[in-house]
Amino acid sequence: MENLINELKLKVIDALNLEGMTPGDIDNDAPLFGDEGLGLDSIDVLELIVLLEKNYGIRLATPADGKKVFQSMAVMADYVAANRTK
Repeated sequence: MENLINELKLKVIDALNLEGMTPGDIDNDAPLFGDEGLGLDSIDVLELIVLLEKNYGIRLATPADGKKVFQSMAVMADYVAANRTK
């Protein structure tokens, strides 16, 4: 699971152009949205939905579904591990 979390961190950093950030800078359990953690917003949700579809064959129906999946890197990795088709 740790390999998947690290892979996801690298893909998120790339997809969201988080320059100067490394996987080690992202806490596995920190919130991805709001004032803590990465502080992502609704536009970032759309980018992450595209990332999951493109890299793992996972389709989320709505951005609201994405907010549940993107609570933290650990939650996202669990979701990817359980639902990936690629």
